[in-house]
Amino acid sequence: MPTGYALAAAYCLALSAARAQTPTLPDAPITTFGVTVVDPSGLRGDVYLLRPETDRLPNFEKLKPVGSIYTSALNIPPRSFEDGFPGVTDRFEWFAIDYRGYFYVDNPGMYRFLLASDDGSKLYIDNKRVIDNDGIHPIHPEQCSITLKGGIHHIRISYFQGPRNVLALILAVARPGEDWRVFSTNEFRPPRNPADWKYGDPSDLPGSDAGGKRKK
Repeated sequence: MPTGYALAAAYCLALSAARAQTPTLPDAPITTFGVTVVDPSGLRGDVYLLRPETDRLPNFEKLKPVGSIYTSALNIPPRSFEDGFPGVTDRFEWFAIDYRGYFYVDNPGMYRFLLASDDGSKLYIDNKRVIDNDGIHPIHPEQCSITLKGGIHHIRISYFQGPRNVLALILAVARPGEDWRVFSTNEFRPPRNPADWKYGDPSDLPGSDAGGKRKK
């Protein structure tokens, strides 16, 4: 593998050698699962505690979250469970996080997404499941391609950690005609001035009123 690539990509390739098409990712800041400081334009992750022996993502509607965290990107390379879960709880096994947010597309076309996790995860775009990487397993990548129109899109990443072992969660994206990179909501923000919107309607921005202004 060429030098200068993120540890996350190295693990993905090493543990998925049979998947010849698994891409490498350029250097990007290593993140945590999130912090408790609210980020309106980032991903909000609701944290849930799971019953031991859970082997798949739960039905979150039947559970009550124990807290929420926020992040703009998910680039968590494999880490020891002994490091624990930062922020809301010291739980290091049997927990789940349901991230939700939005992103703005200013270049319509075919987008590719990659979701790698240990254990299970799923990716939804505009309420449609596009990647199913569920179950208990070592870090494992799954990919999809989806045509996106310009404007606001909703994104959801559901993740769970089973028995004490290794924690990992990586979300990557490739814009039309571009290479893979770690997905970050900071790179998919809509123009600050509604008049500059090339695609979509500012009133579609979550938390906005009909005039495109952010609600307080």
